[in-house]
Amino acid sequence: MHRGRLLRSTPFRLALSFGLFFILAFLMTGLAAYGLMKRELARSLDVSIRDTYSVAASTFSTNDLEDLVAAVSTYSALKRPEDQVFLLLGSKGEKLAGNVNAAPVEPGISTIPAAQLGMQDGDPVRVMAGSIGGNKLIVGQSYREIDRIEQIALMSFIWASVIIVATVILGGSVLARRTQQRLDSIEQTMIEVSAGNLLRRIPIRGNGDDIDVVSTHMNQALARLSGLVEGMRQVSADIAHDLKTPLNRLGLTIERSLQRLGKSKDVEDLMFDARDEIARINATFEALLRISQIEAGARKTRFKAVSLWDIMSSVAEIYTDVADDNLQTLKLARVDGDACIINGDRELLTQLFVNLVENAITHCPRDTTIILSLSHDADIYRASVSDNGSGIPEGERELVFRRLYRLDKSRTTPGSGLGLSLVKAIADLHAASIALEDNHPGLRVALNFPKA
Repeated sequence: MHRGRLLRSTPFRLALSFGLFFILAFLMTGLAAYGLMKRELARSLDVSIRDTYSVAASTFSTNDLEDLVAAVSTYSALKRPEDQVFLLLGSKGEKLAGNVNAAPVEPGISTIPAAQLGMQDGDPVRVMAGSIGGNKLIVGQSYREIDRIEQIALMSFIWASVIIVATVILGGSVLARRTQQRLDSIEQTMIEVSAGNLLRRIPIRGNGDDIDVVSTHMNQALARLSGLVEGMRQVSADIAHDLKTPLNRLGLTIERSLQRLGKSKDVEDLMFDARDEIARINATFEALLRISQIEAGARKTRFKAVSLWDIMSSVAEIYTDVADDNLQTLKLARVDGDACIINGDRELLTQLFVNLVENAITHCPRDTTIILSLSHDADIYRASVSDNGSGIPEGERELVFRRLYRLDKSRTTPGSGLGLSLVKAIADLHAASIALEDNHPGLRVALNFPKA
């Protein structure tokens, strides 16, 4: 990826912004921790000085200065003045013991420069001065150790900050590059789709992240778009092919009518045939228009709670006699008394089951049993229309949903090849899945409706 494009990319900017917030939080936390540590070290130093002073002072007894002088001398011999300070002054200000020279120090705890204690250089000294039996005892400790600890902590904090900044920039660049590559793949896919390659799809990693979810939905939209475009192409070809015959037939009928009219013959039958051909053409175009309206989702505004059982019962009641006249049997069955309420368009759902039943009646031979059944599971209602007729070859079960597609054995029967296309469009509008299954023998049309 080009460096300039990476710097302008949204993933890199988001990663950098998050990194800056993290660094700011780290700095604030580190400064607070540094201040707390510094205060705690100063408190510990005062406690240490007080304890040392108390231990030294405890060696003094009334009118007995020797033990105190010996204790201060021992401490002085063990400690360097750059580390710890011990000084005992007599009642007249003379030095009795210690590792530094006499110095004016106020009673209590205070901080004084090293030069005030006679040291040429060194860190400031925290001292405690007090009177013991008319003598003055001074105990102190250099800030050297505290300064060293603070310097280590400060350098550690600085190096940690540098490492974090570098990690944020490097990690942000890597993460941004990976994310940008996925966005680039989406961009490239859309470019190819806009160029006409409707079979192109966005790669899915399968980790379930936001980009995968969006990519999945986009792929579904592209599949839908591809199907619609392919449907339009197929419809254009099928209209040119399937409507050519009735139009030619209509032209011949009218031509024959004109010829007979010229010979003063009866043309009434021919006119009726012409009218029927026109009606078939109009029906075909109306079905195509209705399918287009359904696929556009315009009918969703009419959705309301409807009972699948009531719809299927009505269809069965109407077509039972039709099946009987065709020497067939139409039955209605359901597993339990659930009304199977869904959110949908009653008129379209009625059309769906009417088309399925009419298809079965039209294309199945005599003595065929047609069954409308309804059941339900936890999340779906299962509706089906099954028969024990000749069925549909497995290789053509998906093709029959195409507009104007007809099986070879069905081309001699009335119809336009749009019945199952309309069924598929209505099922899709209601978010229902539809499948053509082998009924052993015959065909079973299975529909799964989501519960309202």
